[in-house]
Amino acid sequence: MKKRYQLEDLDCANCAAKMEEAIKKIEGVNDAVVSFMAQTLTIDADEERLDKIMKQVKKCIAKVDSDCTLIM
Repeated sequence: MKKRYQLEDLDCANCAAKMEEAIKKIEGVNDAVVSFMAQTLTIDADEERLDKIMKQVKKCIAKVDSDCTLIM
């Protein structure tokens, strides 16, 4: 299942790349794209485990950029 989420206060393209790399390593994530310019996260993940996956995604985002928030 592919979904798009808005990011708020993403500071830089380097942070976006680090987030993308970390999110792709989460079990159940098939693909992820973090766009600094659009301030979005597009994720393709296992629909049945999406809630658990998104909790892990939020942790990854906070670890890389504590000011950035995921709008769900």
